[in-house]
Amino acid sequence: MIRFDVLTLFPGMFAPVLAQSMLKRGQEKGLLTVRVHNLRDFTAGRHKVVDDTPYGGGAGMVMKAEPILQAVSAVRREAQSQGEEIRVLFPTPHGRPLTQLYAQELATESRRMVILCGHYEGVDERVRLALAPEEISLGDYVLTGGELPALVLIDATTRLVPGVLGDPSSAVDESFSESLLEYPQYTRPAEIDGITVPEVLLSGHHEAIRLWRRKQALRSTYLRRPDLLRDRMFTKEDRQLLDELMNEGLLTAPLLCEEEG
Repeated sequence: MIRFDVLTLFPGMFAPVLAQSMLKRGQEKGLLTVRVHNLRDFTAGRHKVVDDTPYGGGAGMVMKAEPILQAVSAVRREAQSQGEEIRVLFPTPHGRPLTQLYAQELATESRRMVILCGHYEGVDERVRLALAPEEISLGDYVLTGGELPALVLIDATTRLVPGVLGDPSSAVDESFSESLLEYPQYTRPAEIDGITVPEVLLSGHHEAIRLWRRKQALRSTYLRRPDLLRDRMFTKEDRQLLDELMNEGLLTAPLLCEEEG
């Protein structure tokens, strides 16, 4: 089971997503708990001020440190009263890139994961200094706030918790599970506008299907994300499949790689 506490200025963004599909099933099975906290509830005064102008001038508003620190302290106290610890996560461009391996690590976390959602021009730097949060980046682009990254983080992590997905092999076969893109998928009918399903998938020959899928995953990764293959140690089988792709003219240049012993 994994647990998330989300600190946000926009709590209404979470309920519609958490009530759907895999995230809903994870909660119903008792494998996922998500609590969403409104940072305005941790402000002083009736106006519930959560932001202010930046010292030194500049455009936009900065999230105040006090509500965030108060919220984290409240979650920490509650966790400690139950013999638990917390792990503070902060989606930000400064952070470590979120990868499948990172998500797999988070999926085994026994501590409560507290996700801080930034907004406006950012948060008061004293939040970083006081909490030393674990900063996570979803990519080199700008979003309005941390709510969407928080949902991505919850989704990517939850699907890797044993028992959440109906078919455990789904999490293994998908893109990036082995640093490879996924193979092409087909369903009925067998032909659409003259485009047919590859014959091997209709054969019922499980080993031939497995090899075809592996070969297509290698080809797709080579063509679309060659960076994922850099410095990769290939199995003898993968090396043979890559050689076949070269011989068939489906790869245009040899891939310099090492083979596992």
